[in-house]
Amino acid sequence: MSNHHLRRPIVFSIFAALLTLGLKAAAYWLTGSVGLLSDAAESGVNLVAAITALLSLWYSAQPVDAGHTYGHEKIEFFSSGLEGILISVAAGGIAWYAIHRLIRPQGLVELGIGTTVALAASGINFVVAQWLLRVGRRHHSIVLEADGQHLMTDVWTSIALVAGLSLVWLTGYEIFDPIFALAMAANILWTGFRLVRRSFDGLMDHALPESEQIDVRRAIDKALRPGTAYHALRTRQAGAHRFVDFHLLVPGRMTVREAHNQTLEIERVIDALWERVEVVIHIEPIEEPASYRDSEVLAVEEQKRLATEK
Repeated sequence: MSNHHLRRPIVFSIFAALLTLGLKAAAYWLTGSVGLLSDAAESGVNLVAAITALLSLWYSAQPVDAGHTYGHEKIEFFSSGLEGILISVAAGGIAWYAIHRLIRPQGLVELGIGTTVALAASGINFVVAQWLLRVGRRHHSIVLEADGQHLMTDVWTSIALVAGLSLVWLTGYEIFDPIFALAMAANILWTGFRLVRRSFDGLMDHALPESEQIDVRRAIDKALRPGTAYHALRTRQAGAHRFVDFHLLVPGRMTVREAHNQTLEIERVIDALWERVEVVIHIEPIEEPASYRDSEVLAVEEQKRLATEK
């Protein structure tokens, strides 16, 4: 499976990280601003994360093999989680350095250069981040969305940095620089936490969002024939690939061919929901009591039904 259309934005994000890292490092050397140093540190993290994302996309595109019969797309959750951890580490480093500057203030120079560089870097990151998010959402790529969100934290960091340096320039109080650096660290840490939590859910086969489960149920109800039913619906996602499986209850007198045609109709309407979805349907006789005792999911569905009726 080729995903070259997904790799192109990641390659641009690598170039953007290299460019902004150089700009911010030079600006820090000129100004001595801890805010610019923290901003440069985040660009360094962006570079590592983008390279990891590119490798992840390459690996996830590998075809199914004997050892990975479900494919390799779960690597995208690992990449997203690693990106979240890197973001969190960067936030901790920024906070530590900002606190150090609060205790031992240091004079700032060339603030005009610092703010100009920060705004230029922010513009570069904003363009690349929006491209990553747009392509990621269109193709349901967790890797691209994670990298886009990461770059957007850099954009907001740069905006906060400019605000802090502007206050230093207007008021002469250099304490605003480390204070805004601490605010940036908190924002970066929150983004990292969200990425790690999303990756954990994916690696643990968390069900699809409730809205998507509702879409699946509506599609099944639309295709069900009279006298048939379904239960034990399970969903999960690996990268951009969704998985749906459930038990289809049909009359015992229905022939294998008729039951198969019914599953084809249901698969067709679910396939229409997303670009990449795999549906597995287990057929059971609707009159057989054992059909209602063969899945732990049935108890979960019953609890959910009772909770809805309250």
